[in-house]
Amino acid sequence: MHRESFVLQWRATSFGTAFKPVDYKEGERSNLVLSEFHHIVDAAFFIYFSMIFYFSGTGNSKWIANQLSKEQKEELVFIPDALKNEALEFSLQAGEKIGFVFPIYSWAPPEIVLNFIRQLSLKGYKRQYLFFVCSCGDDTGLTQQVLEKALSHKGWKCHAGFSVTMPNNYVLLPGFDVDKKELEEKKLADAIPTLNQINASISRREELFLCHEGSIPFIKTRIINPLFNRFQMSPGNFYTTDACIGCKRCEKSCPVGNIMMMGRKPVWGMDCTSCLACYHVCPQHAVQYGKRTKDKGQYFNPN
Repeated sequence: MHRESFVLQWRATSFGTAFKPVDYKEGERSNLVLSEFHHIVDAAFFIYFSMIFYFSGTGNSKWIANQLSKEQKEELVFIPDALKNEALEFSLQAGEKIGFVFPIYSWAPPEIVLNFIRQLSLKGYKRQYLFFVCSCGDDTGLTQQVLEKALSHKGWKCHAGFSVTMPNNYVLLPGFDVDKKELEEKKLADAIPTLNQINASISRREELFLCHEGSIPFIKTRIINPLFNRFQMSPGNFYTTDACIGCKRCEKSCPVGNIMMMGRKPVWGMDCTSCLACYHVCPQHAVQYGKRTKDKGQYFNPN
């Protein structure tokens, strides 16, 4: 490195910045260095613009977020990583889009998503187009109203919202299980044209809401969901059977890092989102939740 000739290149990421020194020969500095630095900074700031914030446990919402990102040319921000790294401030330009993608948990957005929105800061917000897309096994309840209220508390307007029917993965209550293979494959196939239509609507910045509320949405969202958040989020009943081979897939799949391997067995902490990724990803079906998962199926998005 020449002491008198270097420039700091700034590469922006979703969760911070990285500086890289670059050498220049004597005589190539001054205007060249300054112009390149400005160019790099402009590019770096551009990476921050247009964001899709997403949360996913078993991959349905991650697949949706990836498809949206490709079509809308938007950067993805994984909500658990943003919370962990305290990367909660983002800059916006006029004309940019803001998206939220998440699964439905007991007919409402997951608590981790609502908590993220409460902490999120969008600098330069001037009523830019804001949308959400949620994945659900059957219906959404009053998810639209819950999310709109959370956003309005921040002074943000939600312009559009959509639901995409995806394979079921919740298995912790009586009568709840994964879909039969035929239905699972049909839902995955039908999701492709549905998402194509959603992408088209977002590209046109249409203001509309196409969420399948289902029956008795008020009871499901206003009564059952609070009970779910209070009594069904505990990781206390997770354990592994003797079939566990210590492969660490459960540990690696946990979106919030709530699982640690102690010896060759996983141990669950208290920061559980009840996404059930650990249960569904286990190749030995060794992860169980009390007696509730006995004889239940597994599902993880194949894409």
